[in-house]
Amino acid sequence: MADRAGVASADENGGRTAPQDRRVFAVAGLVFVLLMALSPRYGFHIDELYFLDCARHLQASYVDQPVLAPLLARVSLSLFGVSEAGLRLWPALAAAGTVVVGGMTAREFGGARRAQLLAAVATGTMPVLLGGAHIANTTSYEVLAWAATALVVVRIGRTGDTRWWLAAGALIGIGSEFNHLAGIFGVVLLATVLLGPARRTVADRRLLAGAAIAVLLVLPDLWWQSRHGWAMFEMTRALNGKNGGPENIPTWIVGQFGMSCLALAVLWMAGLRFLWRSGRPLWQCLVATYAVLFVLFAVTTGAQVYYLGGLYVCLLAAGSVGLDGWLHARPGRLRDLMIATTASAGMFAVIVLPVLPLSDVAWTYGISSNSGETVGWPQLVSTVRQVWTGLPAGQRANAVVFAADYGEAGAVNELGRGTGLPTAVSAQNTDWWWGPGNPDATTVVAIAPGPDHAPEYAAQLRRHFRHVRVAATLSTPYGVPNVEQGGHVYVCTGPRRPWGEMWPELRTYA
Repeated sequence: MADRAGVASADENGGRTAPQDRRVFAVAGLVFVLLMALSPRYGFHIDELYFLDCARHLQASYVDQPVLAPLLARVSLSLFGVSEAGLRLWPALAAAGTVVVGGMTAREFGGARRAQLLAAVATGTMPVLLGGAHIANTTSYEVLAWAATALVVVRIGRTGDTRWWLAAGALIGIGSEFNHLAGIFGVVLLATVLLGPARRTVADRRLLAGAAIAVLLVLPDLWWQSRHGWAMFEMTRALNGKNGGPENIPTWIVGQFGMSCLALAVLWMAGLRFLWRSGRPLWQCLVATYAVLFVLFAVTTGAQVYYLGGLYVCLLAAGSVGLDGWLHARPGRLRDLMIATTASAGMFAVIVLPVLPLSDVAWTYGISSNSGETVGWPQLVSTVRQVWTGLPAGQRANAVVFAADYGEAGAVNELGRGTGLPTAVSAQNTDWWWGPGNPDATTVVAIAPGPDHAPEYAAQLRRHFRHVRVAATLSTPYGVPNVEQGGHVYVCTGPRRPWGEMWPELRTYA
C-alpha cells in the first residue's frame, strides 16, 4: 500500500510538494452550488431559529455556543432578512473551504494531483459535511476549523517550520469561538505534542505563543461564562447525561463509519496507518489525538457521533496518499471505489439533505433528524396565533407566550414577526437569561413539544397555575415525527405565584 509513498515523494523533491490540483476547487464549487440550490427547501431548522433569536441578542457568548455563529446570523439578517438561503450561505462557504483544505492536506502529505482530487472528493461527500453545512448552526465551521488546524500541523510536521504554530493557535481560537469542541481538540493536541517524541523537534516558544493566541481569542467567551455561572459546564453535564453512558458507546463506534461515505471508510482507516507509520512524530500526534478524543467522546457523549467529524478530513487526505499507489496499480480498483462512493454518497444525501419530496421525509428521521426538524414551523406559528387571537383583548394585555424549547420561541419570534404575536420567551438554554417577558403576567400561552420530548408537561404547568387547558394540538405536514409532533398549546391562568417569581425555577439546559 506504499504507506510512505507520499512522504518519500515530497522528500525526494527537496521538500517541495506537488502542484495544486485545480480540480479540487471544482469539487469545492460543486459542493457549494449543491448546498445553495437546496438551501430554500423545506424550512428553517430548529437550531437555526434559535440562532436567529441569538442574533437579535448579540452578546459575548451563550450557554451552548460562543458568539461567532450568531454573529454571522446577524449579518445574514442585515443583508437578506429572514431567509433560509441567506442564513445558509455561510455554512455552504465553510463546506467549500473544507473541501479545498482536504485537497491541500493531501498535497502536504506529498500527494500528487490524483491523490489531492481523491481527498477533495472524499471530503466533499462526507455526510457530516453535507448535512452539517445545510444547517446554519456551528457544525460546518467547527469541521473547517479542525481540518484547517490539522493541515497546519501536517505542514509543521513536514517542514519543521514552527512559525506555523501561530496560525494553528489562531485557528483553534477562532474555531473555539464557533464551538467549544475546537478548544478540546486544541488542548488534546497540545498535550500529545508536549508528552510525546514531537516535543524534541517542534515544541518551542512559538508553540507556546500559538497557545497564548488561542487563549486570547477565547477570552470574551470565558468572560461571559464567568459572569453567568459557567453555564457551559452545566450544559455539558446535561448533554452528557442525555447522550453519554455505556449504552451509547456502540452507537458512537458504528457512527464513525458514517462520517465519510461507507465506501471511503477504507481511506480514513488507511490514513491512520499512514500517519502512524510515517516516521514523523508530529503526524503521529494526530493519531494519538484521534485515539484520545475517540475514547473521550465515546464515553461522555456517544450519541453525538459527529463530534470527531473535522479530524476525518485529515485522515481521508492521508489515506488518499497512502493508498494512491495501490489504487492505481490496477485500473479497476479506483473505478470500483468511485462506483461505491457514488452509491453510498447518494444514499446518505437522501438522508441528510432535503432532496426527497416532503411527503417522503418521515422515514429518514430515525437516522438523521436534519430534514425532519425543518418541517412544521409555519404551522406551529399559525396554531399559536389562533390561540393568542382567541383570547379576549383584556386578557392578552397581561399575557405572555412561553415556549418549552428554544426552537418554538425562535419560530414565533422570527416567522411570527409582524403577525400580531408578541415576543415569545423560553426557559431553555440562553433564552432563560433573557428573562420572562412581563413578570406580572397572569395568563401564559405555553407551547410544548410532543410527549416523547416533554413528558407530563401539563402536570408541570399545573404546579404553577391553578387552571391549565389544552387550547390546540400541534401537528407537522405528512406526519413527520419531529420534536413538535403531537405537542400542545396550553392556556394557563391563575398563577400560584407571580410569573416573575416562578422564572428562576423554570430554567432548563438541554
